[in-house]
Parts: sequence; structure tokens; C-alpha cells
Amino acid sequence: MSSFEPKSLCILGRQPALGLAELESLYGAEHVKALDGHALLDISTEDIDFTNLGGTIKTARLLSVIDSVKWPDLAKYLIEKVPEHTRHLPDGKFTLGLSVYGIDVRLKQLEATLLQTKKLVRKSGRPVRVVPNKELALNSAQVLHNKLTYKGAWELIFIKDGAKTWLAQTLFVQDIEAYGARDQARPARDARVGMLPPKLAQIMLNLSAGPLRPSAEDLARIRVLDPFCGTGVVLQEALLMGYSVMGTDIDERMVEFSKKNIRWLFDKQPALEGGVDIEAADATGYKWPGFSTITSEVFLGRPLASLPPPDKLKEIISDANLITKKFLQNLAPQLKDDRAICLAVPAWRKPSGELIDLPVLDKLTGMGYNYWDLKHVRRDDLVYYREGQVVARRLLRLRKQEIKP
Repeated sequence: MSSFEPKSLCILGRQPALGLAELESLYGAEHVKALDGHALLDISTEDIDFTNLGGTIKTARLLSVIDSVKWPDLAKYLIEKVPEHTRHLPDGKFTLGLSVYGIDVRLKQLEATLLQTKKLVRKSGRPVRVVPNKELALNSAQVLHNKLTYKGAWELIFIKDGAKTWLAQTLFVQDIEAYGARDQARPARDARVGMLPPKLAQIMLNLSAGPLRPSAEDLARIRVLDPFCGTGVVLQEALLMGYSVMGTDIDERMVEFSKKNIRWLFDKQPALEGGVDIEAADATGYKWPGFSTITSEVFLGRPLASLPPPDKLKEIISDANLITKKFLQNLAPQLKDDRAICLAVPAWRKPSGELIDLPVLDKLTGMGYNYWDLKHVRRDDLVYYREGQVVARRLLRLRKQEIKP
């Protein structure tokens, strides 16, 4: 009999497998339950490290479970309960938003239910405003703009779970403006070397360094290494999480870009405490001193707007494969037994959606690595891409291979 007692709901992002993997890495498979592209946790919502989650859009406190997935039953529950509970709120205007996931309902039905709920709340003498739905679920911008996680406002969520429905209240939502600011406003950027999204950097950090967090009394003692630091996105996100960082890159221009961006970050957030060490070095031969874990996007090959002819693609793959192989060979003897790494490596998308992977991925075991697999997410699903992109990022979650006596 399972002892899992859900307390929180995580609404996951555009590629839910990555968000689910991140949650499992941080909190353990036994504390996570997959829920049709989203996740339940048996952890209090206030205890979830939401600011540092890249793959979760909203976190919500579970309020109740309803033994139905039929909209008339859910609408009746909402119409009865919301006016009843608003009576216990402090005086003042009340704002209500509603999001629905997995329930068979039309937008007009949802709007009618909200209107009826609004009338009953107003009848009690309380001013009330309802956030109009453009779709069945409010997006993060709507939740932020309408301040639905603030006092005197609710975003309520209905989400289907088999033959029952959970009702939850959103407590935290991703600050998309903050992500945009620390991505677009960085002083040194170069589109030619790829633009690692801050959210993806967070996910990768949590897939590698995540398990170290609960037992770490001083996060700054954990040193995250990025051997291909580029413009410093991984370093930036690791510092914001509280880690110390070490970054290297073979391109001295990228090293200067990283230094400039990290100086900008400390100017913006002078309270940051993590140590920083950035220098020029070739990842295929350098010996790094004293790192705890590795998070990095390796050389992705040449930027591509479309898939090139087979001979040209073969050359591009060969170049990226050689660098990745030499790096992994160089790293293996330096990696401690209890340390993990998360690498983003290139994978080329065919028009059919099928991926062409680096040949070196078939030789990882012989090089001294084991995949650090997850329970809730298949290894093959750890891929980040946007529609229309030719070069995807496959995430490798690896550990040093155990040497048995």
C-alpha cells in the first residue's frame, strides 16, 4: 500500500518531462507522482524551492479532492465553496481566476460558472472581480498581472487525476519578466555560440547538483564547474542558487564575456555570496581543481537553419563528437565516485522528428560513465528543443562508473 499523500501540485512547462525529471532529482522519486504532464508532490508547497525550479510554471497547494471529473459536479462544488470561504477573508476586493487541466469543458461553460460564482460573492456584500479566461488555463503572465498569488486574490485549479479531480490554489508562479531580464539584459551576448535559456540552465543544475542541496549546510561550498562556459549562463544561474562556480572556455573572448556578465550580475545583486573562478582553458586536456559537480552545454556544432546535405551533416557531427569524446575522456579520471554531471549535447532533428545523436553516446560505459536514470522520466525524453530548430539539446545525466572489486 502506497504511503504517498499528495500536498502540492506542480504545473509543468512546455516540455513536462524536463520539469518532472527536475522534481525527481531534487526531491526523490518516492515524493513525486506524475499527473498527465504535471506532477503531485507529498511536500508542503511552501517547502518547494520554487524560485530555483526551471521546469515548473506554477506550484499550488492542494485543497480538496472531488470524486468526479464531470464539469456540472465541479461547477456546483465551486459555486458552493467559493462564496462560503470568501466570508472568512479580510474585508476588501476579491479577485478570482480559474484554470482547468484535463477536464472536458468548454470555455463558455467555465465562463458561466465564474459569472455565477461572482454574483454569489457580490451578493454577500464583497466587491469581486473575475479574471477572464482566454483558454481553459490561465498562463503565468495572466496570474502575475492580476496578482492572483497575493492577499485577497486566488487562482484556483481543477486538475483531473483518473476518476477524481483535485482542487488546488496557486501560491507561486514563474516570474517571466525576471527570466527575460537576466537573459536579454546581460551586457555580453553572442547568438553564434547558442543561447542557453536560464530555465534550462536551472533544470540542468538541479539534475546534477540537485541531490547535494538538502544535506548542504553551506551552499557556497558546493562548486559547480562549467567547462564550456560560453557567455556564463550556467555560472549565473548557479550563483543565483547559492553555489560557487568555476568556468572555463577555450575561447578567450567567451571568457571575457562570462566575466563581464558575472560582474553585471553582482552589480545587480550584491548580496550574492558564491565564489567565482573563470579562466581560459581547453576542456579536452585541462585539469580542474576542486569542483563538486558539473553542469555544461558542450560544443553544439555549427548553427543551422535547416538540415544540411548528408556529407556536410556528417562533418558537423564528427567535429562535435570529437570534442565531446576528448572532453569526457579527460574528465573521467577527475570525477569523484559520488559526483554527477549533467551535459547538454547536440542532437540533430530530421523533418520526421527523429534525432541523430552523437556516436560517442554509444561508448559512454567503456569510457567510465553510467547513465543516472530516473524512475518517472525515460532517458530518451530528456531532450530540449523548440519547434523549427534543427539542433536540439539532449541532456545527459551521468555518474562515474562504479569499480567493483
